[in-house]
Amino acid sequence: MSFARRILAVIAASCLLAGTAGADIATQPGGDDDYPMADHVVVKKAARRLELHSNGEVFRSFPIALGANPEGHKQREGDQRTPEGTYRLDWRNVNSAFFLAMRVSYPNGDDIRRARARGVHPGNNIMIHGLPNEPLHPSDHYLYADWTDGCIAVSNSAMIDIWLSVPDDTPITILP
Repeated sequence: MSFARRILAVIAASCLLAGTAGADIATQPGGDDDYPMADHVVVKKAARRLELHSNGEVFRSFPIALGANPEGHKQREGDQRTPEGTYRLDWRNVNSAFFLAMRVSYPNGDDIRRARARGVHPGNNIMIHGLPNEPLHPSDHYLYADWTDGCIAVSNSAMIDIWLSVPDDTPITILP
């Protein structure tokens, strides 16, 4: 047995002894009745906040970083803007270049029509994500400045809370 396989076997045995076998918190939201689940996510771009809502009430709020050109609605691929409007969080990526990622369903039909009318590609792959897995700058750069290509970035600890609190297909409203 290779060294790596022995290490994996020890980790698996430790998980079994600790009672966590099968608990994959990185891939499944919820799981605790006392932990609230969001039924709507609201991003307030001007305030640089992401809010988790349940039954019309905010139960968590996080600071965010946006695209490097944050004002206004995303017009085209590469404009470094974060879209504005109502979308859905429709997919999760545990293998992202960033610490966890949830995709915003941008572009919608209206976004595509507007981009086609201007003869440009609307862009895609807008995510809520944590910090880069391989950062190129000190952490302050990522936490206190707009630096994404149009995504919504949060701290890694905030991303864990969002990941666990937001089920797939949850609506997200991104406000100016």
